[in-house]
Amino acid sequence: MITSYFPKCVALLAICVLCVGALDTFIAAVYEHAVLLPNRTETPVSKEEALLLMNKNIDVLENAVQLAARQVLSFLTLAGILQRKFETWKERGYLEFVKDCFARTCFEQGAHIIVTPEDGIYGWVFTRETIYPYLEDIPDPEVNWIPCTDPQRFGYTPVQQRLSCLAKDNSIYVVANIGDKKPCNASDPQCPPDGRYQYNTDVVFDSEGRLVARYHKYNLFMGEDQFNVPKKPEVVTFDTIFGRFGIFTCFDILFHDPAVTLVKDFHVDTIVFPTAWMNVLPHLSAIEFHSAWAVGMGVNFLAANIHHPHKRMTGSGIYAPDSPRAFHYDMKTKEGKLLISRLNSSSYDPGVVNWASYASSIKAFSTGNQEFKSTAFFDEFTFLELTRVTGNYTVCQKELCCHLSYKMSEKKPDEVYALGAFDGLHIAEGSYYLQICTLLKCKTPNLRTCGDAVESASTRFEMFSLSGTFGTQYVFPEVLLSDSQLAPGEFQVSSDGRLFSVKPPSGPVLTVTLFGRLYEKDWILKASSDLRAQAPGVMLVVIALSVCSFSCDKRIC
Repeated sequence: MITSYFPKCVALLAICVLCVGALDTFIAAVYEHAVLLPNRTETPVSKEEALLLMNKNIDVLENAVQLAARQVLSFLTLAGILQRKFETWKERGYLEFVKDCFARTCFEQGAHIIVTPEDGIYGWVFTRETIYPYLEDIPDPEVNWIPCTDPQRFGYTPVQQRLSCLAKDNSIYVVANIGDKKPCNASDPQCPPDGRYQYNTDVVFDSEGRLVARYHKYNLFMGEDQFNVPKKPEVVTFDTIFGRFGIFTCFDILFHDPAVTLVKDFHVDTIVFPTAWMNVLPHLSAIEFHSAWAVGMGVNFLAANIHHPHKRMTGSGIYAPDSPRAFHYDMKTKEGKLLISRLNSSSYDPGVVNWASYASSIKAFSTGNQEFKSTAFFDEFTFLELTRVTGNYTVCQKELCCHLSYKMSEKKPDEVYALGAFDGLHIAEGSYYLQICTLLKCKTPNLRTCGDAVESASTRFEMFSLSGTFGTQYVFPEVLLSDSQLAPGEFQVSSDGRLFSVKPPSGPVLTVTLFGRLYEKDWILKASSDLRAQAPGVMLVVIALSVCSFSCDKRIC
């Protein structure tokens, strides 16, 4: 009887398959990993020693993958369940049978995809020579390869084999960051002297263990001398039944290519983002900026960061374009953290925002307060102190004017807030043109500390509305509360370019910021003689910072 009835089971299984053929929502996971670092050495370790360390880190990642996917049922498993339960279900009739399939099986699912951090498998304490034993030859995904079942096809690839098996055995997409090596010779004029290219590389394995994406990081951060820059930016996407995905790494997020191109030209729904991000307040804390990028670009954003509080590395999240779904920021413990949340699969259309519309339509607010200069992350802002409990302020720098309306619950005598504007080329730890309007807490009542890193506050705001005369469509709205907490559902962006509270923020405010990028000006002004004349004094400070921050590991993003 089972044999004669089983075709009905197969048909109903097909209905289940069709019902999830294109998912409206999916479950995403990111894992913030406390990476096990290699011992510092000037000479390369053996491949065996390198693999031993990488396997220790993958052991930890495996636990996270299994936890994220522990309820995932592959269709093969589903078929087996249907066959075993058929005797129990066959008397109920087709409608009850399908209802049971939907309610108990088709939708019993854990995460569809998990993202792990940049440098999460071997760390970052390397020179070009010492990282070599950790690298593998990663082929183009067009080769249609499942390393788990064919591990020797492209030589010695134990890390890819293990990642592939993790994805296959748990029926989940796995995003990881490893190193790629590609031989070259004298026929290539750009070939490095050691005869190989080395790339900081993201890989994606689908739920069958197949390599479906490979991305070589284009915007290397200072200190990543162990890797080469690809000859041109790679725009990498992969399609799933739960949407189109794009991928890039850490420092890439601050530049047009490939980050903006993926959204604007290739119309991805979700970005997967392995990162090793060191938090820089007041405007470039991981959860602060990554959640803002999701809002500004109108996409889902899955950010997996390293967990290394000693280097200010923490901050991972699952961000939707309308609000964060889950985030983690922890400077106190040494443990990793798994985040899981459901997201919509399709693209979000927030409507067109004219970021300069409102600010250009109103007159500057006159307060009589004296403007002052102070620096935030080595950029000289023009500030106005907020001297009253409630008020309207305008501050300008070059082409940018920032307007703020606000109301505090009370004005605390030991806390100072200021409205700041910056319009210029940032040249510390990278070169990129910014326009920023920011309401921020100063570190102390001394106005010279406005722009310094501040982690806590006690002043609560009843409302705020911030806008600016931006010369770009790429503006990222940030709201960061005391103790580096986000404010989901507590603010919105209007079509005329205002960032405003919809309810009193749930905690004291650290910063409310509109972070604008003028990509087209990155290189024009970098080459200007005026900038070169101003640069030496700034660069001395940057060099001092670099020695202080990176002499131990030469790595943050």
